[in-house]
Amino acid sequence: MKRTLVISDIHGELELFEELLQKAGYDADEDQLILLGDYVDRGPDSKGVLERVVELKKEGAIVLSGNHDAMMLAAANGEPAALERWARIGAIPTLQSYDPSIKDAELPTSAAFLEHVAFIKEMEFFHETEDAIFVHAGVQPGTPVQETDPYTLIWIREEFYKVYEGEKAVVFGHTPAFLLRGEEDRNDIYFGDNNIIGIDGGAAYGGQLNCLELPSRKSYFVKKR
Repeated sequence: MKRTLVISDIHGELELFEELLQKAGYDADEDQLILLGDYVDRGPDSKGVLERVVELKKEGAIVLSGNHDAMMLAAANGEPAALERWARIGAIPTLQSYDPSIKDAELPTSAAFLEHVAFIKEMEFFHETEDAIFVHAGVQPGTPVQETDPYTLIWIREEFYKVYEGEKAVVFGHTPAFLLRGEEDRNDIYFGDNNIIGIDGGAAYGGQLNCLELPSRKSYFVKKR
């Protein structure tokens, strides 16, 4: 039986991402990799992360969108105020990873940036198996995931994780594990009593990058040294 490996909220931390894949022993021929979004912003190499994610998808990884990726897409599409909104929550390091001369909220003109915007546009918002739902932020309790607004799937917080009681486990990122358990220094994967598994280790905030292995529920993590 194939292992499933799940990672979320890489946020430009390419070195941590590569180290985590190695630590988990990821083999594209043997394992199913599922990435839950937020590849960009805050960390030093969003461009590099997206380049790696493009490669991984070609090798068979399932690649979902997060809210930060969606904001990058909205800004690139010229939606009103989208660039300014994106810049307020971490876009500048992303923009500079494409063009180091950028100092403020301005879009790169490079081919790589445009290719990555097109790549994000094609991302799905959830992946469902017999046993689990994989999604960036969570699901709307009581609504089938297939009928849920994608905006909800990448932005929802308390109204999901505090009240969810579905039969399928929901594996998600977005809300760091230390917030889910209310313990400031606990960044390990959160296994909720209500069938939720929060894997965001807060790597972008100095925490850790987590990988969940299924069906074993084993976990791997890396931290900055």
